[in-house]
Amino acid sequence: MKQLQEAVLLSIVIIIVLGTFSQWLAWRIQWPSIVIMSVVGLLIGPVLQLINPEAALGELYNPLISLAVAVILFEGSSSLNFREIKDISKSVFRVVTLGALLAWVGGSLAAHYIAGLSMPVAFVIGGLFIVTGPTVIIPLLRQAKLKQRVATILKWEGTIIDPAGPLIALLAYQILKVVTNEQIQGSYLLNFFGGALLAIIIGLVIGLLTSHMANKGLFPEFLKSPIIMSFVLLCFSLGELIMQETGMLAVTVMGLTVAVTKKYIASIANVTHFAENISVILTSTVFVLLTASLTRETIMDMFTLPILGFVLVMLFLVRPLSIWIATIGTELKTNEKTLISWIAPRGIVALTVAGYFAGILQQDGFTDASILMTLTFALVFITVCVHGFTLAPLAKKLNLASTEEGGTATVLADYLQSSDIPVLLADSVLDRLIPAQNNKGIDVFNGDILYEHTRMEIDLAPYDNILIMTDDSAYNALIGQSFAPEFGYHNTFVLPADKMNRDISPAIKGHILFDEGMTLSALNEKLAADYSLKTITMEEKQTVKKQQFAEKENGLLLFIRKKNAGVTFITASTRNLQIEQGDQAVFLITEND
Repeated sequence: MKQLQEAVLLSIVIIIVLGTFSQWLAWRIQWPSIVIMSVVGLLIGPVLQLINPEAALGELYNPLISLAVAVILFEGSSSLNFREIKDISKSVFRVVTLGALLAWVGGSLAAHYIAGLSMPVAFVIGGLFIVTGPTVIIPLLRQAKLKQRVATILKWEGTIIDPAGPLIALLAYQILKVVTNEQIQGSYLLNFFGGALLAIIIGLVIGLLTSHMANKGLFPEFLKSPIIMSFVLLCFSLGELIMQETGMLAVTVMGLTVAVTKKYIASIANVTHFAENISVILTSTVFVLLTASLTRETIMDMFTLPILGFVLVMLFLVRPLSIWIATIGTELKTNEKTLISWIAPRGIVALTVAGYFAGILQQDGFTDASILMTLTFALVFITVCVHGFTLAPLAKKLNLASTEEGGTATVLADYLQSSDIPVLLADSVLDRLIPAQNNKGIDVFNGDILYEHTRMEIDLAPYDNILIMTDDSAYNALIGQSFAPEFGYHNTFVLPADKMNRDISPAIKGHILFDEGMTLSALNEKLAADYSLKTITMEEKQTVKKQQFAEKENGLLLFIRKKNAGVTFITASTRNLQIEQGDQAVFLITEND
């Protein structure tokens, strides 16, 4: 017994380590991480047969994967920003409704006529194959760095459709039972809709309860993340107790509720950082776990002509048609539709739920359901590889890759340095400095500027101003209090992290940058979309009102580059501007203007 426990423990540790190593290796060689994870799982599982996770974990195998998926889904849904879809809500709605319906019909027909499944089985599994999911989409988006509109649609589609796919498959199975069994009445379907509705209510109630408790300070800061994660697991479990496969719906609704309320409750927003870190570990671990549990027979069977033909039809026919038809008359451009219609990798949910449906369908006498795991793995592995390697190049070719690297700080530092103004970019996270240093040639400092030894390492004499723009408002305040006496209060500027935290900025006696209501998150979103810097050289001396000047140029006024080599940063309190002939006004404008 002791040796068995040690073997199980060693297997779990190896899988976690290899999953994390896969993420690191993908980062180093600039490959899609989900491709590396899949290959690693296949190598240690069916290829070399070093580990069989399903056998090692026994009855804990499926529950552990399900709980991990619940946390990943919560992280994906709670991180959604409803402001992102302000201008593309029509497209998002069409993709997750009409697009999903068309994909269900198309996938079912392809499974029947190409893969050779009977129509009832194809009808069930076709519903499952509409899923993409945050487990595969988020790693791809993180690597490809798409422009905001396309990235937002893919992210929203993956998060919303992930729980919908299993529910649609379950609905199809319930309909199948009513049609094929005369003893079951049509009212049997009411149980399905009742269970789904109850799962939605559970997710909504627990989400509101979580937000209320956080807002009232009913648990301490150090317990906030563990308590919320406990609520997530409880929400998922209650959903599963009501009806199989509704737990994912419950946690998605909970996550969406938290996404709405964290706009008003700052303390909840910090939990998403913890959830994101946990999600990265779980995603890599579960992907290795699933692929390592496959058999050699499953791998070999995926190379048969019917299965490969099915995958090709899903790639080149079903997905493009469903997206192009669904987005007719929406705000999307041709290049955006082209990219979205190509990208639809399947992931963890498809693999885990396919096994469940394969089992119950075979129990009901549908022998052809035995190939569902092979069919699903073929679709998952091929789409993960193909879309993983083609997303970034295709985005660049279609002009949908974000051209700015490093965000607001890097963009401003690059412009100021190009104007012969000394610039130093400081950050404790090296990854955020590498693009600025390697691609822009900007001087950087990697470390925490609040540390005592930092002041001995950095020569601050060449710099006239300090611009504070991190996503932590408390940290911004500390930096301002520490450096305002050295730079001078009038040369200390801050860009609030978000609208909720603007009130903390005046406490550092600095200036709020740019405009009332402007935040770091909003500016990053603009730069990731179609916004860029525009310079206007002034031809005469004049006094202008900031608001009128900005409205005339239809942009956000950032600063004035003085002809005598100085810089005047625009703040929320700026009203009138004294402009000399030869001064340069720098605006943030959209390319469509």
